[in-house]
Order: sequence, then C-alpha cells, then structure tokens
Amino acid sequence: MERKIYNDLIKWKKTTKKPLLLYGSKQVGKTFSALEFGKKYYRNVVYFNTDNNKELVDLLKREKNPERLILKLAVLSGETILKEDTLIILDNVNDPYVVKTIKLFGNEENPYPIIMITSKKENLSKFKGEELFFKAMYPIDFEEFLVNSDQKQLVAFIKDSYLNNTSMPFHQVALDLYNDYLSTGGYPEVVNAYLNRADFNHLEVIKQKIIDVIKRETIDSNTLIDIQRGNDVLNSLGYQLIKDNKKFQYGNIKKGSRSKDYESCINYLGLNGIIHRSFKLDDVKSPLSSYKDIESFKLYPNDVGLLYSMLHLNQGKFLNDNDIRRTLIETDVANTMINMGYSLYYYQSEGKTEINFVIQNRMGEIIPIEISNKNLSKAKALSMFITKYKIDNSIRLTEDNFSKKKNVRYIPVYATFCLKDL
Repeated sequence: MERKIYNDLIKWKKTTKKPLLLYGSKQVGKTFSALEFGKKYYRNVVYFNTDNNKELVDLLKREKNPERLILKLAVLSGETILKEDTLIILDNVNDPYVVKTIKLFGNEENPYPIIMITSKKENLSKFKGEELFFKAMYPIDFEEFLVNSDQKQLVAFIKDSYLNNTSMPFHQVALDLYNDYLSTGGYPEVVNAYLNRADFNHLEVIKQKIIDVIKRETIDSNTLIDIQRGNDVLNSLGYQLIKDNKKFQYGNIKKGSRSKDYESCINYLGLNGIIHRSFKLDDVKSPLSSYKDIESFKLYPNDVGLLYSMLHLNQGKFLNDNDIRRTLIETDVANTMINMGYSLYYYQSEGKTEINFVIQNRMGEIIPIEISNKNLSKAKALSMFITKYKIDNSIRLTEDNFSKKKNVRYIPVYATFCLKDL
C-alpha cells in the first residue's frame, strides 16, 4: 500500500543520521510502513518489539557503548547489522530510558539507521531532544485512498483544477469515490478490505475491532477512573457531533457531568491523537491561539470511517441525510487539517451562525473555511464573517465543482487534501 510517509522516510534517510521517532495512534500502519521502507531501501532490516521484551529492554537500558550495543543486538536478533545498510526498528517504544540510550546514536557521524515507533504521542515530551528526528503518521487521507485505488490520474486532475481554479472534468467520479471514503475511513486494514471488495458488513467488523483497540488505549490513563471516563467520551462522540450545536457538552455524557470530571481524560485522548479538539474563537485576530475559548470546543474522532460506525449508519441513511453527510465531511476536514499541521478553530456568532473552520497559514493569513449546507438556500455566515473581519481569501467546501465568486473559492469536498498549499 502506498503511503505518503515513504517520502518523509526517504527524506530522513538522505538528510540526517539521527534516529527517527515515528509516532501515531495504533493501527495507522506505522510498523508496516517502516518495514516496507527498510525492505526497499536497505540490505536488511532488524526488527525488535520492546513490548514485554525484558531481555531487550534491560540491554537497551544497561549498555551505553554504541558499538557494543550494536554487537549485542546482532546476537540477540541473529542478524548481521551492517553500517549504513541495516535498518534497525524498535517497535512499541514507551520507556524514556530506552530512548536515552538510543540518543547516543544522535549525531551526524552515526552509521546505524534507527527507527523507533510509539503510539503514545504524549511520549514526545519525555523523549524530546535534538538527538532525534520526529515524524507523525496518521490514517490514510483521501489522496492516499485514491492512489491506492489506482486513481493517480484523478489525483492529478484534482490538483490541476485546484491550482488553476478550473472545472474538474471527472467531478462525479471523484465525488462517488469520496462517498466511499467517508464510509470506509483511512485505517489501512479497512481500506485494504475495501480494495479487495469486501462487503459492508465485513468493513464494519474491522472498524469495530479498531474502535475496541482504541478504547483499550485508555487503560494507560493517569487514574483508574479516567479509563471508564475516556470510554464514555469516545462513546458520546457520535451524538455530540450530530446535535444542532456540535459544541461538546459534558451533560450529554452523563447527567450532572462537569468539565472537571472529564478534562483529564479528554486531554489524554487528544494528546495521543485519538481525538482532535477544535476550539471556538472569542475573536478573530492573529495569532488565533490567543483568542480560543478553552471552555467551548468540538471533539472529532481521528478517522471519519470510525465516526460512520459510531453513528451506526447504513448507506441509505448516509446518502440521503444531508446533516449526517455534512457531519462526516466536517470530521474528515478536521482530520485532514490536523494531518497538514493546522490547529483547529471555529467561529460562532451570537446569532449562532457558524464558520466550521478558521485556520492560519504559515504566512499568518487567517482563512475561514465553511462547509456548504444544502439545507440552507442562502447561507450568509461566510459573507458576514468576511465583511466583519475584512478577510481577503476564504473557502467554501461544496459538493459542486471548482469555481470562484468574488473572494470566495468554491472547492469540492474531495479536494480538501489540496489545502496544504494555502
């Protein structure tokens, strides 16, 4: 399966000798991608799973001489470790003392390429240091979905239409495939089953298994009570997002629930990339981070296909309920923005008109992104926002083709992955 991460791994190989820490939630394909990369670009790969491997972990904690450590790892694996030409992969790395040892290889003369893999993003604060190179990995986005569906030419057409703001000739084809993606999502096992023409029920079984894996991740929360509370939050995500007001409300988890009961587990889920939080803006000024309302936010699961399953949808409900479709599109856009490095914010006026996303690009420009609502014949939120805050460029995501009216770009929902170029 082709993944964008391969380009990042190639760049790492060419530009630095420092060990790479690859992080991302479970089941997104980190280990598979690292192994495939090693198979293609190195003479051999030596793989270690540190999980419940006491002999390996003790060795990594004890041995502080890099050359002796390499010799002992070779003996432990039964493989020859060649300078420059053997990729060493350490999976499920969660121990800071293990990472402290690997940091000994963090110089530009290091001849041993090493990739460490962790599913705990919170580990980054423990592992930080200039001796390491860090890279995030996420579920498959729609561009990757198309590439793996043998639709590279369609990707080229979409990108060309985005860059030139011209009509995309295969708009309906792209829209139909995007509908498939919204119900499938981006977890590799689910996408692979889809590509092999598995039926709807089979896909749902796989997604439910992934949801169960994600829920088990809460076992590492700071307190025992947060394990259950974390699962309560995950179980409530679907309902929270299909409400008219998508603001996360603690009372919708359990009657009488308060923020202090759930803030710890929400922080844990967000820190580890299981959910993404979008904050409401009190004002629209630069930098946006200074104007977020920490008490008002939305929570999105890290994959639209999982939300599809959480809502217990079928194809009829999905295709015919515009509010459901818009919620799924909004969730996919949120995940795509996170994957591209943007922080999530939204705007809501006192009259309840809403701009789904307000982002700030690398140049500091503030750009509103509104998802078109078929149920509203005349949506005025974006035009009011543009006038009030004197916005030069704005985007309306729509199920129609590319176009532009005044200073608003109309971009098909399937082309969200192109917004990296903002």
